[in-house]
Amino acid sequence: MLSPQDDNIGHQLPTTFNHVVSSDDRWTERFWYSGAPIDTGDVLLDLGLGWYPNKNIMDMFAGITVDNVQHNYRVSRQLGSAPLETAAGALRFEIVEGLKHHRLTLAENDLGLSFEIDWRASFKGLEEHQSFRRKRNRVEEDLIRMTQFGRMEGWIELKGRRIEVSPDTWYAQRDHSWGIRSVMQTDMVTNGTLPTYKDFFWFWLTYQFDDFAISLFLKERKPGKPFFLSGLEIGSDGEEREIIAVDHEIEWADDPLGQTWSGGSLVLHYEDGGTRELTLAPQRGRFFLKGGGYGGHQGWNHGDNRGKLHSDHYVWDLSDPETRRQARQLGDHFTRVECGGQTGYGMSEYGVAKGYPKYQIAQRHEPL
Repeated sequence: MLSPQDDNIGHQLPTTFNHVVSSDDRWTERFWYSGAPIDTGDVLLDLGLGWYPNKNIMDMFAGITVDNVQHNYRVSRQLGSAPLETAAGALRFEIVEGLKHHRLTLAENDLGLSFEIDWRASFKGLEEHQSFRRKRNRVEEDLIRMTQFGRMEGWIELKGRRIEVSPDTWYAQRDHSWGIRSVMQTDMVTNGTLPTYKDFFWFWLTYQFDDFAISLFLKERKPGKPFFLSGLEIGSDGEEREIIAVDHEIEWADDPLGQTWSGGSLVLHYEDGGTRELTLAPQRGRFFLKGGGYGGHQGWNHGDNRGKLHSDHYVWDLSDPETRRQARQLGDHFTRVECGGQTGYGMSEYGVAKGYPKYQIAQRHEPL
């Protein structure tokens, strides 16, 4: 099917842009955005999109956590005659200028959350290492991701309360990934039983300072022995430095509801021989990504066919134990970071599974 994108050059296959190289139904393209005001620490906006061309589906989500209450909006549509339009229901993403300016809009809906946000880049984009692995000789994942830092500007309305979004205080980040993506299912309604995770620690960190920013993805089974590490620093001049090793000492809160960082430090080792030490100060603001469908929620998984157009919304009190049990662990945690006299801000995603040699206090809870 022809679409406006087919008027551009850059085709990779002798077919239209809405077709991809693989027929695997796990082939996914995702957008993710997150932003928070640095002067409060308890407000966090999160939104994303998933495109599943081999399932004929696009799904999207938007949500905000304010005062430890998370408000979630989800929507799904069949691709139909608009296979590449980045919109569904009340939610729309517009790429005004590639790698520089995106517009994010949520129209009025039954949740009572709406916004119009301009996301503008503060640094060039960073390309992560490709993630490739097989399981029982089948490709389990073959994925690439880019990360970029920016600021947000605009407004948010939540149940009659208006929040002004200023680029002076709203630090933001985004990613864009595409390829065959491993399927994570942590939804009791879908599975009946939940998967068991063991022997690993992971984090994905996106932190920006005045004149540099850091994107860091680590997965390891033993401290100092990563089986996946992709780390880059980008300077305001566009120069990149690769991170080749990480020492971590994380402090965990004695949280009865889930895994929670309370502080810690990282020492980053660079390919050029340099090092940086980061001191972490996680803030109150968190958004649990199950609110956007990660791992599935109440029988609705990413890429499911819910009909021509389907939406849902719900509100979570994150102080409620049953809500936190349903929300699981995977989420964005707003974090203040100190490094060499500079203060930066960004998101931390993390988890540790039973059997990893460190951080036993957190291992009573699931890592994802």
